[in-house]
Amino acid sequence: MAVIAKNSAPQHSAEAPEAPRAETLETLRGDCARMAPHWVVPAVAAAPVPPSLIHGVTVPAASARVIDGMSEYGN
Repeated sequence: MAVIAKNSAPQHSAEAPEAPRAETLETLRGDCARMAPHWVVPAVAAAPVPPSLIHGVTVPAASARVIDGMSEYGN
């Protein structure tokens, strides 16, 4: 006869979660390769929207200052 302790957690046969991996270029490339099938490329490229048609977008001043203080990509 088996004795079961009260308030014991049920035993699951599911695998344990993955341990965190080191972030390297190879892991990034692998992650990107696994995600690639999830992204669909449109048959026809969308035309750019003229800036005069973009309205209703507001950026808080603090956010604009943070972005303005960042260096350009590659600097």
